[in-house]
Amino acid sequence: MWTKFLRHLVVGRTVLYRRSLFTMQLKTSEFQCLFTEGLNGLAEIFQKNNYELRIAGGAVRDLLSGRRPDDVDFATTATPDEMKCMFQAAGIRLINNKGEKHGTITARIHNENFEVTTLRVDVQTDGRHAEVEFTTDWQQDAERRDLTINSMFLGLDGTLYDYFKGYEDLQNHKVRFVGSAELRIQEDYLRILRYFRFYGRVALKPDDHEPQTLAAIKENGHGLAGIAGERIWVELKKLVVGSHAGRLLELIYKLGLAQYIGLPTDGNLEEMRRVWENSKHLSPKPMTVLAALFHSSEEVDKMDLRLKVSREEKTLVLFLVKYRHELQKDSEQPHSIKPFTDFIIDSRELDTQGKVCELLKYQGEERLLNELCQWSIPRFPISGHDLRRMGVTSGKDIGATLQKLRDIWKKSHYQMDKEELLSYIKS
Repeated sequence: MWTKFLRHLVVGRTVLYRRSLFTMQLKTSEFQCLFTEGLNGLAEIFQKNNYELRIAGGAVRDLLSGRRPDDVDFATTATPDEMKCMFQAAGIRLINNKGEKHGTITARIHNENFEVTTLRVDVQTDGRHAEVEFTTDWQQDAERRDLTINSMFLGLDGTLYDYFKGYEDLQNHKVRFVGSAELRIQEDYLRILRYFRFYGRVALKPDDHEPQTLAAIKENGHGLAGIAGERIWVELKKLVVGSHAGRLLELIYKLGLAQYIGLPTDGNLEEMRRVWENSKHLSPKPMTVLAALFHSSEEVDKMDLRLKVSREEKTLVLFLVKYRHELQKDSEQPHSIKPFTDFIIDSRELDTQGKVCELLKYQGEERLLNELCQWSIPRFPISGHDLRRMGVTSGKDIGATLQKLRDIWKKSHYQMDKEELLSYIKS
């Protein structure tokens, strides 16, 4: 992949104020596709006002990996006030001013939103948030970022600006903190989980961590206790569906981090390893993988208190913990999905079919999963009105009769029609 990709690159090296700066020219189709009418308009405004504008962070990483980024963030030497003056003079509408105190201005140009952030340097950090000052020094901004692969900038002319060997690390599939791992982590302890998430995206081997990085993570893992559960969950749910997730979860336990991020302290790692290996190619939801760690619904409740997951996510993990051993394929008819379709037919919960599909991923039943995904829930042809017309008036009797007829209908593989079913009452 990289051999082919390097044909599009022209490489050079220079020294800026005694700092090592790696540069190269990017000329790929993914990069060129970014230049919409909106981006061209944005670039023109900054150029006209003599302020630098570059693509920053994750979008640069994706472009260097040969992918078109989903989101593109921009960095600039202009302050928020200077940006507002520029945009207002150009008649550009500004939206979502919540990011302004952090240096971010969002402009809407040709029906596209562009987030542009002033270069910043951290003045004070507490492990969760940072107080920043604005700067015009690109390396100072790069120094405050978490990982080398996220610290690069890309000029709109295609010039890469890489101060910390992020490009080299990306080529070698390495994940490293910018400068001191300990300092970067102490600035924001959530970076521990970000490290693991990006390791799953970039690294080729499951255990190719630098010892000093793991030592810094273990030493500072307690700081995760002070991070909001919602922020932890954003990172954790991406981590568990990435590459090497099974090994990374084991490492999280080995380093003593589970207790700080809502996972059970004695999580069932053996079950998790089995579930991960059986389901990783089936695109499981995050909770499908994590469910393997839980022994009981009480542990799920504790996790929810810490992470504040969505109602849908909690419902799914409770379903999997309850039914992972109870609802399984028929040993005498292992190729039949009927035990699962019967369960769905009888259930009164929302989206039971979706939950059962996740259960089959958990169990590694790929063939049954594919069949169930193509199955549509049939309509039971009998209602209480049908029974009343036949003289069944008691609510209790109607309920019992409906259940009896439903059982008969299920045994027919949902093939019997209304007339056939009602004949059982007549007889």
